[in-house]
Amino acid sequence: MTTLTVARAADGARPATRTLPLGRAINEALRAAMEQDPKVLVMGEDVGRLGGVFRITEGLQKDFGEGRVMDTPLAESGIVGTAIGLALRGYRPVVEIQFDGFVFPGYDQIVTQLAKMHARSLGRIRLPVVIRIPYGGGIGAVEHHSESPEALFAHVAGLRIVSPSNASDAYWMLRQAIASDDPVVFFEPKRRYYEKGEVDTAAVPGDPHRARVVREGRDVTLLAYGPTVKTCLDSAAEAEREGRSLEVVDLRSVSPIDFDTVQASVEKTGRLVVVHEAPVFFGSGAEIAARITERCFHHLEAPVLRVGGYHAPYPPARLEDEYLPGLDRVLDAVDRSLAY
Repeated sequence: MTTLTVARAADGARPATRTLPLGRAINEALRAAMEQDPKVLVMGEDVGRLGGVFRITEGLQKDFGEGRVMDTPLAESGIVGTAIGLALRGYRPVVEIQFDGFVFPGYDQIVTQLAKMHARSLGRIRLPVVIRIPYGGGIGAVEHHSESPEALFAHVAGLRIVSPSNASDAYWMLRQAIASDDPVVFFEPKRRYYEKGEVDTAAVPGDPHRARVVREGRDVTLLAYGPTVKTCLDSAAEAEREGRSLEVVDLRSVSPIDFDTVQASVEKTGRLVVVHEAPVFFGSGAEIAARITERCFHHLEAPVLRVGGYHAPYPPARLEDEYLPGLDRVLDAVDRSLAY
């Protein structure tokens, strides 16, 4: 990804740190990017006057005008196709897909055009397009509003796939995605939109594709990204009461994956449980399990285990708590791992 430079205050004062909900941090990131670069555009269904269904783009059309914050027809293929054309003309479009399950009419444009144009042109063409997708469950919605399709995009070469778990990462990873000359699919954990965290908008960001150890431990590594990082942190806190020390790693990037950081953690603990909301069948956890087994075979004390959704259509809202991985299922996997 292109390095994002950040100017500090001229007087050398410490940068102000604000406490923001994750969704507001995304709004602030869009605003900062649009102020910095007039080529940055925001487009999608209801992103203008309404401010998006989750109000993530609230106030942007009022401040930047309809020419830069554009309400589009309900046609994801047309939205993504238009963004590709704008990128070819030198713009940096940021596309909002209203819900995860709505992206598939635009999937053909993403896979056959957006992901391949750089290679097809032998490196002469760049497509700096960001596709924002609110994803995952936990909001009591029906199918097409609560799905986790990240593995379908991670399988496609030419795309970068990232997902923040906290407000600070939401701000900086989106800023970095917009600054990147590569297409980025930015998965936003909608169930975490209103959870607050500290955001230093003047900090120098690190590599958005570098995983981060967010809790040190010695017995088992819990690996997660996006919405399930908090699930794993809560599980680790509960396990501590029983004398178990769980390390939690926030993957942050699903493609590329920082296997080095994961490997270092697993070599320390000897055990790995991968947690994501998407179905475990052919999910991102399967690739992680295979790679870590290859890399850490002689360090593993137990097989790599996965906790996630079931290989079934997303259930009605009243049943989603049974479908989504929660504290009990994560701790059950920890018990099974330690039993080997």
